[in-house]
Amino acid sequence: MTLAQEMFAVAPALGKANLSVAQEHLLAGKARWLHLAAEASLPVVPTIAITRAAWEALQDERRHHDSRLRTHWVATLFRLVGRDGKPPALVVRTSAEQHSKGLMSARVGVSPPANEAESVDPSKPLARAIGDAFESYGSSATGWTGAEKSATREGHIVVVQALANGELKHFLTRDGQTGALGPAPTNGGMLGRLPNQAQDLVAKLDAAAGQALACLASVDGETIKLVSARPARISAAAELEAAVDRVNRKVWSASEAVAHTDPARLQQMLHPRLKSPDSADVIATGLGVSPGAASGVIVFTAEDAARMKARGRHCILVVTETGPADIQGMKAATGILTARGGMTSHAAVVARITGKPCVAGVRTLSVDIGEMTCRIGEKEFRAGDRITIDGTDGNVYLGALQLSQPHIGGAISKLLGWSDASRDIEVRANAETVEAVKTALSFGAEGIGLARSEHMFFSRERMVALRRMILSEDEDDRAKALTGLVDFQTGDYSAIFTAMQGRPVTVRLFDPPLHEFLPRSDEDIEETAKSLGLGSRALRRRLERLAEVNPMLGHRGVRLAITYPEILEMQMQALLAGVREASRRQAEPVTLEVMVPFVSTVSEVTWIRERVMAIVDAADLPSAARSRFAFGTMIELPRAALRAGDIAQVVDFFSFGTNDLTQTTYGISRDDAPAFLAAYQRKGLYDFDPFVTLDQKGVGEIIAIAIERGKAANPNLKIGICGEHAGDPASLKFFAGLDVDYVSCSPYRVPVARLTLAQGNPPASPSSPGS
Repeated sequence: MTLAQEMFAVAPALGKANLSVAQEHLLAGKARWLHLAAEASLPVVPTIAITRAAWEALQDERRHHDSRLRTHWVATLFRLVGRDGKPPALVVRTSAEQHSKGLMSARVGVSPPANEAESVDPSKPLARAIGDAFESYGSSATGWTGAEKSATREGHIVVVQALANGELKHFLTRDGQTGALGPAPTNGGMLGRLPNQAQDLVAKLDAAAGQALACLASVDGETIKLVSARPARISAAAELEAAVDRVNRKVWSASEAVAHTDPARLQQMLHPRLKSPDSADVIATGLGVSPGAASGVIVFTAEDAARMKARGRHCILVVTETGPADIQGMKAATGILTARGGMTSHAAVVARITGKPCVAGVRTLSVDIGEMTCRIGEKEFRAGDRITIDGTDGNVYLGALQLSQPHIGGAISKLLGWSDASRDIEVRANAETVEAVKTALSFGAEGIGLARSEHMFFSRERMVALRRMILSEDEDDRAKALTGLVDFQTGDYSAIFTAMQGRPVTVRLFDPPLHEFLPRSDEDIEETAKSLGLGSRALRRRLERLAEVNPMLGHRGVRLAITYPEILEMQMQALLAGVREASRRQAEPVTLEVMVPFVSTVSEVTWIRERVMAIVDAADLPSAARSRFAFGTMIELPRAALRAGDIAQVVDFFSFGTNDLTQTTYGISRDDAPAFLAAYQRKGLYDFDPFVTLDQKGVGEIIAIAIERGKAANPNLKIGICGEHAGDPASLKFFAGLDVDYVSCSPYRVPVARLTLAQGNPPASPSSPGS
């Protein structure tokens, strides 16, 4: 494209602009929307555009007393002249993709040049205004430095318009809260009278743009002309309503409405959020690991959280980190704040399952449980003081702030229904309580892809029984302790199977290291010793023997089932008893899928399978439930992924645990990572947190290799994804391009997964956090 072609009409006073593809590519900001409106035959104030490169060439030509480009520039300026042939007064505006501080405000009432020379003379009004506009790009917040300079200079354009007659009016094409078709007032102000033509203009502009716009128009009697337009940020609920309305108006098809909806914004509709965060006092920032906002009084123990809930008061559980013993307090609290942990920490996982807002990894938080105080940033707080947390962006605020409660109307149901019609990957949920299962079903889950069996022990009574089993000295002691645990879990599983009404339920065998369930504090050790009939000194000796240097890579997962076969026996007996009990109560056959975690060799999987199948065959299951039973494994270690062809021959399905697979591929502890990942991102070493968005080049390639090898060895192999990445839109788009049968995510992320997977697999955004 020549420099002459970089000065052109966007919306000429007469005729059509007839831009080339290259010229259309130059359009940015308001110039793009004005051209769109003009092409839709809408009334637009005459507008032309010029690039920085063309303007600098004109100035260089002026200094060399040449006029070839200037002749074309003058001809372009004449595209602003109407039928009367009289050059109008002019307006000069910047036209950035995104507005930023420092950009020149519109220069209004600029005198048209009296001759060709004045059109480029820096001392004359028009040229001076254009020069100032380009200069303001350099002084804006996104100014140029080094390599950035040459990249951003290319995208700078300035628009010159004919000064419009009449009164200038601001309005939105869609109401910011309801999504109703406008004209709608901006910022809750008064709209005032607009001509009847305005409604037609808004309807056509909305149809052409396919998104809400903030408009500036000139109104002269009953005549209205568009002066400027830019995308308007409206609420997530309003966007959904607008999408459905466009389908009802036959502007979009249902599939177009699905394709244009941002899955990340959908998440906002499912949780409370702050009404006015910009005016609030941020006292600390951590990781937003479970979305939504919560306000309440500070509590430091699970017991105090339960007491607050019993009194009908909202509270924020503030702790260094959470563990299994805190589960009841986490359920009772309105929100959770921790000093340690990341996206896959205990607090984050439980919070997402239960739908609680959670901020983790707040490095400026320290808790003194003895004094019942904490420091957050520079401030000290006591139990009963009020704070607000935002689990979406990780901010912690002083005091109790106003929240807006989620509102889920018919639009979201319609949109998700359209999504389901256009996707072929099933969406399941990670859940292991009846409450979580019902939440998942209400959001459209088609099965349970991950029921963490160990989470079913998160209550005081069950914890005592589990600790008795872990601390037993021999098999006889363990067998006695396990008897009670079978009874506990049988009822749990039966209730889940009944709630699922024949949909698949994938249960992961006991996975985490045993130390997570053992007492840590002196108080807890004394209480546990008493409940087990042991001396505290004897208990401490047993705890020392069970301690591991690196438990997340130690005695966990399949290794527990092999070294303690009675644990495997207990789990299977409870599961199968739950199948029989549910089968007696319902007509739909129970669909149980058992998977063994943390495997690295086919011999481990074969050893477990032989014992599992022997127990199943002896369990006297109803024939329909028996025929639906499936055995599989989680792929969480690189070696298992590389040996997928061997493992696939002895299982019915793979489910990729992307949290641990990321951890073991990178050699990064997912709980300790927040301490340095933020620094990596600030220094540009990582583009994103690999525990939030899947690393496609590394972990993603391992998954793709494992699927290919597994399917080659076993064409009937079912493939699932059950890590937290299964609820992240960017990661889901990657999974959509693989041979995946289902994904499984936290219940509150199910709608996000349903929508994202319906959008298919467009070209990827960042594929790896670092090269």
